[in-house]
Amino acid sequence: MHLPTALVLGAIPLTPSELRWELAGVAIGFILLSIGVAALALFLFRRRTSDLTLVYFSSFSILYAMRLLSREPFIRWLFPVREAVWNHFDLVIDCFIPVPFTLFLMQIAEPRWKNVLRWIAAAQLAFGVTRLMSAVLHIGEKTTGLGNNILVIGSCALVAVYYIYMFARPAKARSREITAVFVGLAVFALFVIESNLVDLKLLPKHDDIEPVGFFIFVCCLGYVTAQRTLAKEERLLEINKELQIANQIQSSILPHEVPRLAGLEIVARYVPMSAVAGDFYDFLVVDDRRIGILVADVTGHGVPAALIASMLKVAFAGQTTHAEDPGRVLAGLNRALCGKFEEHFVTAAYVFVDLDKFVLRYAGAGHPPLLFAPRTSQHGRESESREVEANGLMLGLFPDAAYAAVEIPLGAGDRILLYTDGILEAMNAAREEFGKSRLKKFLAASSKSAAHLADALLLELRRWSSSDAGRPQDDDITLLVLEVE
Repeated sequence: MHLPTALVLGAIPLTPSELRWELAGVAIGFILLSIGVAALALFLFRRRTSDLTLVYFSSFSILYAMRLLSREPFIRWLFPVREAVWNHFDLVIDCFIPVPFTLFLMQIAEPRWKNVLRWIAAAQLAFGVTRLMSAVLHIGEKTTGLGNNILVIGSCALVAVYYIYMFARPAKARSREITAVFVGLAVFALFVIESNLVDLKLLPKHDDIEPVGFFIFVCCLGYVTAQRTLAKEERLLEINKELQIANQIQSSILPHEVPRLAGLEIVARYVPMSAVAGDFYDFLVVDDRRIGILVADVTGHGVPAALIASMLKVAFAGQTTHAEDPGRVLAGLNRALCGKFEEHFVTAAYVFVDLDKFVLRYAGAGHPPLLFAPRTSQHGRESESREVEANGLMLGLFPDAAYAAVEIPLGAGDRILLYTDGILEAMNAAREEFGKSRLKKFLAASSKSAAHLADALLLELRRWSSSDAGRPQDDDITLLVLEVE
């Protein structure tokens, strides 16, 4: 229901034309306020980003809208507080409103202009504090007010010069965003200069038309902000799509199922930290009694590590002819990887299980040691599993690196644990690592099946690192449990 004009005119002494002009100002104010709030809400509810364009745009729009509304007699009539309160509120906004706009420009300007804009923002902030203190202490108020008018006009003139400079350059040298901002800014600057000339009494006083210019300016800023937001969202969607494809490719290089050998149970668990990971495992099945097993960990995470893992898959497939010799397998992988990358390396552990001879041969390349838990009786295992370490240099760094293997006799019920350091380095809330000793005790204490051991260990790691409570996983985790039947 509309407020009767007579009531309004009775409360606020305005002519009908003045009332229409004032209601138009109130409408513009609420539109600008809505735009600012919507931009802020979009920033808060979109994906996490370091781009603060929306924040500065919304801050500038909200501050201008609040200043515009606070100056309208109609709003002051609706919210009857002391005139001095309104005036101080208006002053605080007026002192600092240029700062978010300058910060907005920093987000879209060329890198060489960012330092200049940073100094301008600092100067605006310092002048705003000075002007506010002057008003509070009633010292030099006219001087700071005059200085503000001159500063605004000077800034607009500087923008005009830069605007001419930008459009004097070839079209390819300026971005569409900068063009849109300066078109809107040029229009707004004309309104601002006219308003400040009125304040300086160099032009006759009339109804304030600056909000019209600002509304045009905000439309231009809104266009730029929307373009940047949509472009970033599109890039994020493209990146997510590429990550999904990378995840599918990586999934295809991992074994689809664990080989089945009579007399050996193999359980594999793979828990990547992100969509694509640097952990890798694979099998070389020689026959139904002999098998080679590789577990590897590429330094780093994400797509680069996953690409190196793909290279490792191809190189490992070429080691079939000497699968029974762990030292030669790792040396072959090392030669295949050397010179292919600079900032990464690979740690790996390789075991060859021979069920005819009941032996296991093992060699490592900078990898966490194999854990061995022998079955000592029908009722249990030794009080603690033992480490088997035969480590050479990491893969991919030194082409002439050599690797030695150790041989371990196997018996029925023996268990072997191959894993990556994501297990050992899993941290709890107190930043304490899960560690090798806990892992050894956990392996020795488990008397159930190999699958139960693997699942129970992952559950314990989630509990330890509070992953169930939403804490992110620190590293990729790969776990293989072998049990001689």
